[in-house]
Amino acid sequence: MNGIFFAIVLLAFGVAAFRQITWQAPPIVPGAGGAEAQPVIPAPPESPMEALGIAMVDAAAGSVTLALGLVGVMALFLGLMKVAEAGGLLVIIAKTVRPLMVRLFPDVPADHPAMGAIILNMSANALGLGNAATPFGIRAMQELDKLNQAKGTATNAMALFLAINTSSVTLLPTGVIALRAAADSNDPAGIVPTTLFATICSTTIAIISAKLLQRFWTTPASDAAVEIPSPQTERENEGDAETLPQEGAAGAYPTWVSVLVLCGVVALVPLTIYHGKAIAPWIIPGLMVTLLGFGVLKRVAVYEVFVEGAKDGFQVALRIIPYLVAILVAVGMFRASGALELLVQPLGAVTNHFGLPAEALPMALLRPLSGSGAYGVLASIINDPNIGPDSYTGYLVSTFQGSTETTFYVLAVYFGAVQIRRIRHTLAAALTADVAGIAAAVVICLVLFG
Repeated sequence: MNGIFFAIVLLAFGVAAFRQITWQAPPIVPGAGGAEAQPVIPAPPESPMEALGIAMVDAAAGSVTLALGLVGVMALFLGLMKVAEAGGLLVIIAKTVRPLMVRLFPDVPADHPAMGAIILNMSANALGLGNAATPFGIRAMQELDKLNQAKGTATNAMALFLAINTSSVTLLPTGVIALRAAADSNDPAGIVPTTLFATICSTTIAIISAKLLQRFWTTPASDAAVEIPSPQTERENEGDAETLPQEGAAGAYPTWVSVLVLCGVVALVPLTIYHGKAIAPWIIPGLMVTLLGFGVLKRVAVYEVFVEGAKDGFQVALRIIPYLVAILVAVGMFRASGALELLVQPLGAVTNHFGLPAEALPMALLRPLSGSGAYGVLASIINDPNIGPDSYTGYLVSTFQGSTETTFYVLAVYFGAVQIRRIRHTLAAALTADVAGIAAAVVICLVLFG
């Protein structure tokens, strides 16, 4: 991550420096006016270096605003998470999908809180609830870090979790559907099947690449010596283990239960295709009522437990600010310097022959770097009267937005929450999944809309 961060900054600075040296300010023409009117002198145009500096400051300020904007959302969903955990829902879910999750995450005990948080994060991503997925994902990373013997270094489970998180199978891309509806699309939910296909492909590649790459990135020794527990500490740990829910220690549900649940999830696919727009408004309110209702049925003091869980929202948001500042400033420099534009022009002439037009290329390049930047590009493309939301390009960029995640943002936030500095093969696996998702989106859009 150190090399990538510096490379982005250095490349942006180099491009801006070259443009600054060759830049010539256009002449300033006073505004027209009558004899008594004062001439209107427009502000001098910004030079490339001035634009780069302004973009850096704006990105730094925006990263703090973004982190503070997450406080309320994190507090809400961390509170709901606490209620679910207190009621035993995480254990129930973990037992239901244990046959699959145990194979994916062999280093994580099936009844550990990390397993439940991972599952809830994936569930939120599947429903297109990015704001809900982030608190669940951060909680998962915090729990995974408790199992980490080399603090500051990503474990295999962390790398696989984030690779899956950045690819995330999406059943209902609610945000993109809403944006397409606002752009007067005739079929706002028409991207549900293309998004589902692309995310299945990207998630499959994410799992395969993470499993293969972990063999080539060994886990280095931790910065601090591993503490050997004393007999007293061992007794305390044994006491803590006894407090785990007894149903979690009983193992998984029968395999037929897991198969039945999986079939139910698969049955939701056609439902989301035909009724996605109608279902979307119910998701977040329904999630809150369901989790709180479960807590009530389990005799949990839902208000007190919710408040206790929500307290972590502000602390987590403050903890990730430095990481957000670093990555968003680097991305802002890359865009403002013109380096992104230099990449798009030559690549667009090549990718156009493979179903990726030049108009959609900035979206494909920006999506792993900047969620807000990619969202802005998407809005501008589908609102362009020459393109529109229901054209091939409109469907393609909509599928990009719904089927891939902001890789660098996810790595910065999730690793930042647990102070991970050595990310090992995580980025390589995540970017491989991103490429697979983009390629799959192009293929399915060519088949359905090309």
